[in-house]
Amino acid sequence: MEQTREYRPEKISAVSAFSEKLSNAKSVFLTDYSGLSVADISELRKKFRENQTEYFVVKNTLARLGAKDAGKDGILPYLEGPIAVAISYEDPASPARVLMDFKKTHPKPDVKACLIEDDVYPGSEAEDIAKWASREELLAKVVGSLNAPITGLVMTLSGIQRKLLYALNAVADKKDDQ
Repeated sequence: MEQTREYRPEKISAVSAFSEKLSNAKSVFLTDYSGLSVADISELRKKFRENQTEYFVVKNTLARLGAKDAGKDGILPYLEGPIAVAISYEDPASPARVLMDFKKTHPKPDVKACLIEDDVYPGSEAEDIAKWASREELLAKVVGSLNAPITGLVMTLSGIQRKLLYALNAVADKKDDQ
């Protein structure tokens, strides 16, 4: 007969909260924070907050249970050793940009894996993900693309008016000369 383990209520609520975060996240980055000082982690957390990203340490057992509850089984193999999680609810590439910027001056944290929507990528992909355009950049490109034909039409029409004005001025100059 198999015995099931009874979890404490605070552990159950922590698993439930983590599961909900995973379900609502646009992206999740699993990092190995070992080797970072408390000051470094505080600095990194501040940078994440400035970019609307949560960054926190999670216990592997609770993370595994939460990932299973959220249906994010793809990250289970990466939940080994010390794990800190960066979660973004808006821009999926934001955590990658913060991590790659931070790694310019610090050797850690190492990215173990990335979960974007329901796709799991190895940590080595984080550098490429950091190069993705932000939502604002993409919207600006769309607006620019929509605006280009209108701008071209305005320039064409103003060119026609300009040529008509030159022709009228030439006729007036010719009549003045006679």
